Amino acid sequence: MRFVVLGAGAIGSVLGARLARAGHDVHLVGRRAHVDTIRAHGLRVRTPDGEDVVRLDAVTTIAALAARPIWSEVDAVVLCVKSQDTAGALRELARHAEPELPILCAQNGVANEDTALRMFANVYGVLVACPTAYLEPGVVRAYSAPVTGVLDIGRYPHGRDAFAAQVSRVLSGAGYGSEVYADITAYKYGKLVTNLGNAVEALCGPNARGGNLDRLAMDEARTVLFSAEIHAEFAPVSPLVQVRPVGGERRPGGSSWQSLYRRTGGIETDYLNGEIVRLGRLHGVPTPVNAELQRAANRLVVSGGEPGSVSELELLRAVVDGRGPGPGHRKTD
Repeated sequence: MRFVVLGAGAIGSVLGARLARAGHDVHLVGRRAHVDTIRAHGLRVRTPDGEDVVRLDAVTTIAALAARPIWSEVDAVVLCVKSQDTAGALRELARHAEPELPILCAQNGVANEDTALRMFANVYGVLVACPTAYLEPGVVRAYSAPVTGVLDIGRYPHGRDAFAAQVSRVLSGAGYGSEVYADITAYKYGKLVTNLGNAVEALCGPNARGGNLDRLAMDEARTVLFSAEIHAEFAPVSPLVQVRPVGGERRPGGSSWQSLYRRTGGIETDYLNGEIVRLGRLHGVPTPVNAELQRAANRLVVSGGEPGSVSELELLRAVVDGRGPGPGHRKTD
């Protein structure tokens, strides 16, 4: 198959490399520094078992690809940008692509598929559970073995079809676990609940993941989803997904942590914790924990603070007091 990966960060770059190694035609669209390094030296994929250099076509804009004859032969676009960048990426794509082109939303959150459906007729949700990292141009790390991760798929808003089954087989052949779900939206809501801890990790560090703040955010989300009559399914974690060190180092943090580390100028919290806040406001359910995590994450982006630099205790106090710690508040506990 011929894929365009739009958003060549950690997930997108590793996926592109795996698909290319499996014999598929892959074109990456990413940031300038990453693309320039891939063109000059190839994409370095580091895993628990070593390092591989994969030669891939990489460009910085969809327009650059659309000018080539191969554009008419693209089978699907895999959307891997962060949710805050989805609308802009899709608007640019829609200027060059037919509305029937399949869009695979391999992203966290639940807003991306609906945004895509405004411009494209064939939209697929992809449930992403892939421990990866992108910390420097031209280099990505995949921490899971023997499979790279899980990429389950389903037609949006619901249903199975032959194309989803075909893509699932391709993903399985490229080293991922992949199932086809008739109700992919329910599974993505389940993943949303677990992703609420991304902000906790980004703000307070990996040791805070699974702690009191994380649990309170998830409890709040379950109450909100129940009130909104939204069903959330939690996909079983494949026993083949085993997180191991790469080069003797553990994964430093998830996608939100990496956004702060790389100082990208944005963070996905508005579409994770912020989604729970939005639903809470719609259905009259207070969401003080997720609202504080959302505010604190955005403040840290603006202040240019380091990931893991905010005190979990101060955030808990802020929730209780109804106030937030000031910008750049440092850990004291």
